Amino acid sequence: MNFIKTEIDGVYIIEPKVFYDNRGYFFESYNQKAFEEAGLYYNFIQDNQSKSGYGTIRGLHMQKGDASQAKLVRVLSGAVLDVAVDFRKDSPTFGKHVAVELSAENNRQLLIPRGFSHGFAVLSEEAVFAYKCDNVYNKAAECGLRYNALDIDWRIPADKAILSEKDTTAPLLDEFVKGLY
Repeated sequence: MNFIKTEIDGVYIIEPKVFYDNRGYFFESYNQKAFEEAGLYYNFIQDNQSKSGYGTIRGLHMQKGDASQAKLVRVLSGAVLDVAVDFRKDSPTFGKHVAVELSAENNRQLLIPRGFSHGFAVLSEEAVFAYKCDNVYNKAAECGLRYNALDIDWRIPADKAILSEKDTTAPLLDEFVKGLY
C-alpha cells in the first residue's frame, strides 16, 4: 500500500498495490499491519455502504465529542468527489478541506481522522460507496454543515445536485462551529 500525505495532517490518500492477470485483478483494501507500519493506528469496528445516482451530494456530516469517528472511505463502483473538512479544535488547518476523486478504476481510498466533517458528490451515473468507521453511529452526536457553506467545488452543476432535506437545511459555518464545542 502507498500512503500519500495530503496538505492536512492526518488525512491520507491510500493506493493499494493491484495485481492484474487474465482473470481480472486482486488487491488488499485494508491491512492493519501495513497501516501500523505507516504509523496509522485505527481500530475499525463498523462498515457502511451506500448507493447513489449522479449528482447526489451527501454531507457534510460528522459526529462530535466522544462519538467522533475516523473513516476509511472508498468506491466499489463508479466515481465520487470525496471531501473531508478539518474541524479539530486547535488544528492549524481548521476549516480547510481536502477533495479527492475516488473511483472503482483508481481504487484510491481516503483516510479521515476524527474531528472532520465528510461528504461526497457522485460524478458517475451511479456509485457504490463503502467506508469503515472506528466508532459506532450515535444519532444524538450527529451534526452537519451545509454542503455549500464553504468554497468547495463539488463538480456538480447546481441544477443537477440531488440533496436530502437534512443537507439543504444544515447550518452554515458560524452556526455549525458554535454547536461543535
